[in-house]
Amino acid sequence: MLTLGSYSLPHRLILAPMAGVTDRPFRALCRRYGADLAVSEMVSVNPALRHHPKTLRRTDHAGEPSPRSVQILGNDPRHLAEAARINVERGADIIDINMGCPAKKVCNKAAGSALLRDERQVGTLLEAVVNAVDVPVTLKMRTGWAPEQRNGVRIAQIAEQSGICAVTVHGRTRACGFSGEAEYLTIRAIKDAVTIPVIANGDIDTPEKARQVLAFTGADGIMTGRAALGQPWLFRAMIALLDPGQAQAPPELPEVLSTILNHLQSLYSFYGEPQGVRIARKHLGWYMKYLDGPADFMTRFNTLDTARDQLMATALLSQPDHPNLTA
Repeated sequence: MLTLGSYSLPHRLILAPMAGVTDRPFRALCRRYGADLAVSEMVSVNPALRHHPKTLRRTDHAGEPSPRSVQILGNDPRHLAEAARINVERGADIIDINMGCPAKKVCNKAAGSALLRDERQVGTLLEAVVNAVDVPVTLKMRTGWAPEQRNGVRIAQIAEQSGICAVTVHGRTRACGFSGEAEYLTIRAIKDAVTIPVIANGDIDTPEKARQVLAFTGADGIMTGRAALGQPWLFRAMIALLDPGQAQAPPELPEVLSTILNHLQSLYSFYGEPQGVRIARKHLGWYMKYLDGPADFMTRFNTLDTARDQLMATALLSQPDHPNLTA
């Protein structure tokens, strides 16, 4: 059991925040397949963007079950605190602070993982948010700025002292980006150094890997991001291995196609048809990595510009001369 404030996460499984991915439809889908928590796309704390359509859509929680977690991004303590208050008013049950994004456009503005270089500023920012809201505040971070600057243990200790209720640690430094393999030694050291829950993140792409990382690091939970793209049922598979009493068979083709069709329909409904059709293309591309089908299927699918045509093409995957599920 993983506890974040007053919220209990029985399976200890969390969907990672991913820009352009963890919108409300995808969060809902992963929650249905067993994720205890699904964190929103990161939301800028820039006051000028507060009422931007993208910001409002990213903080739309209509029909979303509790707990609802919103990740905020910025480097100004006043703006972070105000953004936290506003998001709680809009329905957030948990506020997550981004100190892990490695993107240049973020780090060049001294936000995301760039903040790890200034430990004094980290404490100021975290305390500002914790003091601004009455909901649990979590932190997502990396192990440091670069391999020779792994200060993850110190950052986690500052987080605990600042009132943060849990830290999620991606097992790479900012300099590593998403290349190479994640390392878990630092996550284990962080777990040994703090008393608040530690959530392990990075390259956890199978149920077996989830079990290994939990055993090696002693972490209190697992956060999975890119591995869930195209296979949201990964969470159900993880539950089956981590809690054998809830074992379920892998999804067969009819369930997979039903899931995909429902996901596409939710995208059209959430975004409207023109934008929903565009967003559906990338999700179908991820789904097709786990389907054995014609090499040109996605090329043809990406030319379809209506919801009706996309749904019809996807439904035809159930035909004998169309792809079958391979993974």
